[in-house]
Amino acid sequence: MRTPLENLSLRDQLRVDHLPSRLLLLMVGLTGFGLSLALLLRSGLGGAPWDVLHAALAERIGSTVGILSITVSFVVLLAFIPLRQRVGIGTVLNALWVGVSIDIGMALIPAAPNLAVASAMMAIGVIVNGITAAMYIGAQLGPGARDGLMTGLSRVLDKPVGPIRIALEVAVLGTGWLLGGPIGVGTVAYALGLGPVIQLTLPWVTIPVRTVRGQPVARTAAAGDPVPED
Repeated sequence: MRTPLENLSLRDQLRVDHLPSRLLLLMVGLTGFGLSLALLLRSGLGGAPWDVLHAALAERIGSTVGILSITVSFVVLLAFIPLRQRVGIGTVLNALWVGVSIDIGMALIPAAPNLAVASAMMAIGVIVNGITAAMYIGAQLGPGARDGLMTGLSRVLDKPVGPIRIALEVAVLGTGWLLGGPIGVGTVAYALGLGPVIQLTLPWVTIPVRTVRGQPVARTAAAGDPVPED
């Protein structure tokens, strides 16, 4: 099932209905997203495709995965220009807070002591990551840099988010592998499993946009459809 998602401007996001609830959903989603990425790394079974890239770059320059996540996020934001994807509240918070949450998780979560625990950490990491990604997307306050690629391409190509996400994760995985990042069975599970989890979760966590700037929206528009103007 396709979940209609708005492509609101920053101005409209500040005056959209249920803003406090959207901000809460956004921050819970971003925090869980970052911590679940750290959980996957600590499993020792391979990082998420983007974190394979982040970890490889971090090792080369002597930084942390979280800092590289923040850096790459702002680089990826350049792709918003040709996709005409709007930068919003969630876009900026995603770029900053996910990286912070990753480093917090890396500091607090111990490495898996054995394969059984590692496998559980891997499975939980993938599922929680997909659910929390859907949460911050569903807040409709602007997707993160990577999810902007996903939702932007979904809108432009008129395709569901699941297959789009898988294609992006596999492409990034190849780049990370060439740079020597931590690839394992967890990486494959993440690349193949995340898109479907997001797609299944979105209908349950998305807060529909009913009014913008006090004006009712007659329908829940598809991503990129216009909202009422003054």
